[in-house]
Order: sequence, then C-alpha cells, then structure tokens
Amino acid sequence: MTMSHPISRGWPAPAKLNLFLHINGRRDDGYHELQTLFQILSFGDSLDFRVRSDGEIQLHSELEGVDPEQNLIVRAARILQQHGQTPLGADIWLDKRLPMGGGLGGGSSDAATTLVALNALWGLNINQDVMADLGLQLGADVPVFVRGQSAYAEGVGERLQSVTLDEPYVLVLHPEVEVSTAAVFTHPDLPRDTPKIQGQPEHWVNYRNDCEALVCELYPQVAKALSWLVKYAPSRMTGTGACLFGVFDNESQALAALQEKSKEFHGFVAKACNRSTLLERLERFEQGEH
Repeated sequence: MTMSHPISRGWPAPAKLNLFLHINGRRDDGYHELQTLFQILSFGDSLDFRVRSDGEIQLHSELEGVDPEQNLIVRAARILQQHGQTPLGADIWLDKRLPMGGGLGGGSSDAATTLVALNALWGLNINQDVMADLGLQLGADVPVFVRGQSAYAEGVGERLQSVTLDEPYVLVLHPEVEVSTAAVFTHPDLPRDTPKIQGQPEHWVNYRNDCEALVCELYPQVAKALSWLVKYAPSRMTGTGACLFGVFDNESQALAALQEKSKEFHGFVAKACNRSTLLERLERFEQGEH
C-alpha cells in the first residue's frame, strides 16, 4: 500500500428526527407500512477517509458490541466497491457522537456518508438514485441521508418526497437507555392500524409517534425525560427512541433549557435543516477541497 493518498477529513453523518411516525400496517415480509416526516440536524457523527490502492476496506474505529464486518460503514463501502467494480479500497475513521439505539439514525447516516464520500473519492460518478437504492439494502433510513433533504416518507421509509419545513432549533435528550428497534416493531402492543394520511401532511404537531406510548411504558427513563422536556417546548420521541426532541423558537431558549436538564440525561442543541451538511461537504470536495 502506498501512503501517497491524503486523508479526506470531516465528512458529516448528521442525525435525523422523525417529526412524526405513523404505522399503517404490517406487510407480508414482516416490515411495516409507515408514514413519517424526516428532518436532518446540524449535529452528528463525522468520518475521515483515505483511499487505498490495494482494495482493502479498513475501519479503524471499533464500536462496542459491533462486529467490524457487520458494521454498516464497512458493508456500505463493500456494496459500493462491488457495484462500482473499483480496485480501490479505503481506510475509514469514525468520530462517533450520536448514541447507539437512540432513534437518530446514526448507523444509517454513517453508511450514507460512506457511500457519498467514497463515490466521490473513488471517482465512480454513480448517481444519487442508484446510491439511494444501494443504501436501501443496508437499511430503510439510509436513502434519506444519501439524498440529504427533508422528506415525507411512505412504504418502509423508502418512498421519499422532498419537503420544505421550518428550520427551528431543537434540544435532543438521550435518557441513557438503548431501545431495540426490532423489539419495538415486533411488540404485540405496538399500534399498527393508524389510517393513512392522504396527500402531503400538515404541521408535525397534528400527528404522533405511534411508538412513543409503548416505549415510554417499557422504558420509564424515556417517559421521565419526555415529561421534563414537554414543560419547555412541544416535544416528542424520534423514531423508536430512546431520544426525544423539543422544538424551540431560537437557539438561546434551547440552550437555556439544556442548562436546566438533569445529569441523568445527555443532550445537545442543533438546528433542524432542510439540506444536509453532507451535501455541502460534497460540494466543497467537488470544488477541490480534499
């Protein structure tokens, strides 16, 4: 391996919120029919990449309890490598800031950033639609991160319509528990019969997260954090949890609430964005920044 390739730093893998999440039914393949509204945040994980000439994919950041070969980052790199039929490989470093099992889409976002960054670094020129399809093989949330736009999603989350939403500041709380998405979606008490919204949804507060009541029942810490946050702002759980978000009029109000939180919760303030910081990083690369 030659060391001539520079490291390409600071590829964002931002968090997402599900502003609402309706479950319309269960499909024959075991997946659920969903309707949800995705918005991407200004905060998330970050990845660095260095192109290798020998075709090896090396992830240099281990995640506790995750087999490196099963890591979505490695799987994304291999799927792209195979599809693009490239002899190149990559060294990959992950700066993990998002909690595992938080409902913020961290693993899916890491996979999407790997697809977008390596497509650029390897010079494959695969278009966004194809990359979104490749991403769907890794997880239902990966396409929304590949496209990098606020979106209304249906199906298993793969049928996306770009939408323009308000861009408020949010306070995200993580109540120090890891919620298994599979456990929530297989639970007998999960509501699965919410009527489908016809046409484009209106404001997110008119809807709900169908997983929220069940997760609050199963994880008292989530219920406790939600009852605290809702005193400050309209609040809800994202995805299958455990993270919660409150929507504030401005950054200073969100930061003030963050200062008040109990030590038992972790939290951060971020801006909700209609366009992902990943797309901005890709543009800078295309303009000549490594």
